[in-house]
Amino acid sequence: MKTIKLFLLTLILIISLQANDDRPPVPYNYLAKKEVQNFISMMVNRYHFKRSYMISVLKSAKLDRDTLARYSGRFRKNSTVGTWERFKLHVVNQETFEEAKAFKKKYNNTLKRAAKIYQVDSDYIVGFLGVESHFGNYMGDYNILDALTTLAFHPNRMKKLFKSELKQLFLFAREKGYDITTLEGSFAGAMGCVQQLPSVARKFNYDFDGDGASVWDIDDCIGSIAKFMHHHGWHNHNVVAVPTNFKGKRFNALHTSHKRTISTKRILHAGIRPLQPFNEPRAYLLKLRNNTHDDVWMAGKNFRVLTKYNNASTYGMAIHLIAQQVK
Repeated sequence: MKTIKLFLLTLILIISLQANDDRPPVPYNYLAKKEVQNFISMMVNRYHFKRSYMISVLKSAKLDRDTLARYSGRFRKNSTVGTWERFKLHVVNQETFEEAKAFKKKYNNTLKRAAKIYQVDSDYIVGFLGVESHFGNYMGDYNILDALTTLAFHPNRMKKLFKSELKQLFLFAREKGYDITTLEGSFAGAMGCVQQLPSVARKFNYDFDGDGASVWDIDDCIGSIAKFMHHHGWHNHNVVAVPTNFKGKRFNALHTSHKRTISTKRILHAGIRPLQPFNEPRAYLLKLRNNTHDDVWMAGKNFRVLTKYNNASTYGMAIHLIAQQVK
């Protein structure tokens, strides 16, 4: 009997926790915050928005508790990017690879045109689309205004960034003629088939197919990613990433990072050998943590281009592996 009661109590607790992680946005009086009033004045004075419009929009914004929880401590740090195990389970798998091949075939002409104009590898564009929105099949269903207003005006570890992105959202919506209150995307305010934050959408999104620029249009997203890769220094003949001969459980011999390189000679001296040609004098040494062991890779300058879009080695590696499967 005690065992049954304990099981039932545990089940109730699990259900309760799951419900709390998926709580809908609720009304919140943002206008009562002095910080919000200062934001409104800044938008009016610097960007010439009508005060009545700013008040109306922010009066309608809700508190998104689920979004706030992701950035204020209830979720493990960096969980919004994802572990390597998560990417392998949901993204880097055979189903995704098959969908990537079908996507490449369907949009072959657009991919080739973007690759030619910007001198980038079209297979990596496919990889971006796969990781960001599962080839346009999932673009997010969070209200972006609610998400960014919540993150801009409630304490969290990235508040400064999100306040800037809220400003960019207002500018983006005005430039495009969108109703800012209806836009949907990720819990972090990213939009469209390559999940662009408003600042990125304003800078890199453009009309690639002649029918008006849209972050929700696949052709425009292909062009946007090609433009992004070119802007950050992609070179078609440079290496991206190669596996190494490391076969141990945990790798701690050298510092690993997708932000800082190590001389290739030093890596070789430590006994780490690339299993494919690697001809750059310095490398990003990558450690991808699995439950039982580490995968160790050597990466070149092109890999850093991938992580300029999302600052995580797991993210760049997922793009790389999808791209390799469609070659």
